[in-house]
Amino acid sequence: MMLPVLNNENMLEVIPRIDEKFRPVWEGLTPEHQLSLAWYFLPHHSRKEVLEPSRPRVIKWYCPFAHQKDFPTCHRYCINVYTGCVHGCVYCYAMAYMPDSAACKSNFARMVQQDAEDLERFDVPPAPVHLSNSTDPFQALEEKHGHTKMALEQILAHRNRFTTVTILTKDPLRAVRLGYGGLLRQLADLPPSHPKYERFQKLSQPGFCMEVSLAFWREEAAKAYDVHAPSVAERIDGLRALAAMGIPLVLRIDPLLPRSPLTDDSQLSLKDLGLPEGQSLEDLEQLVLLAKELKVRHVVYSPMKIVKPRGRTLGDVMQKFRKAYEFMAAPQRLVWRSGSWRLPNEVARDRVTGPFLDLCRKYGVPAKFCMTNLVETP
Repeated sequence: MMLPVLNNENMLEVIPRIDEKFRPVWEGLTPEHQLSLAWYFLPHHSRKEVLEPSRPRVIKWYCPFAHQKDFPTCHRYCINVYTGCVHGCVYCYAMAYMPDSAACKSNFARMVQQDAEDLERFDVPPAPVHLSNSTDPFQALEEKHGHTKMALEQILAHRNRFTTVTILTKDPLRAVRLGYGGLLRQLADLPPSHPKYERFQKLSQPGFCMEVSLAFWREEAAKAYDVHAPSVAERIDGLRALAAMGIPLVLRIDPLLPRSPLTDDSQLSLKDLGLPEGQSLEDLEQLVLLAKELKVRHVVYSPMKIVKPRGRTLGDVMQKFRKAYEFMAAPQRLVWRSGSWRLPNEVARDRVTGPFLDLCRKYGVPAKFCMTNLVETP
């Protein structure tokens, strides 16, 4: 049976079928903008009564799991360049859904090119793009396969379809060693023909930002929690090299772990629970001073979540952290949300984030909560 030929009129009829958790993104837009998003994101011939953004191959909807009311990502993209990650960080939020091992995506070069061409074909207005939320784009796979470079080259070739390009990595030094500095600098400068050029100029907003995750100052702490990630020294070397090239930087001191003693009226320490001390206030002070030295745009923070891994039980380290959280929260219960246990807000503020933010204020380093950092990225 031949599929019906679609046109703008019957695509407009598809829009009311969008899942209500994604629909706020379409609300308030011009009909032309609504159509371009529908053509790019929605399956064209689906018979389902309720539709989700699912058509793109690799330049995808930022977060397919979240309701826009709770996680207002708006119209933005995510490119997870690889699947899985080799770093093995024990606290990683992506454990809730990521595969056990890292691998390439089949036909990646062709798929990213087709998606970029579709953005042109459907005249989709520019939006931010993030690489990568669930995998490190500069892990060892990049040495052989270069998929991150392929994605960045496509973004550059279709620059008017993207606003801010953000890379999140724990291996900035690999980007330097591979000679990507020139490409990153090109992405940072929006061309005068870009629809958002004047706005970005007025805000002094770069078109590219490298976010580097460095939550630990001491090597022994990093090795305990960022199990196979690059060393602290390697990450600092990468940060300094990128800063010297003029690459805009954000330092993610994220997540923030609990510190000993766990409460004001108890001497219980992480060591008592069999956990290495990861972030003393002295450690955090050194990280904030590093951010100041590098003149980063800001630092990003959030309290650690106890993530339930997909299809597995909690690992030994996170079971111990859950006990620490339960002790800190008592007599309250931990908050269960989106597949993870969290400290009650007031406990997290008093025991985890508050002292860190005091350090940021002391040294004049701007700090943004992780979700604020996301939704404020233009």
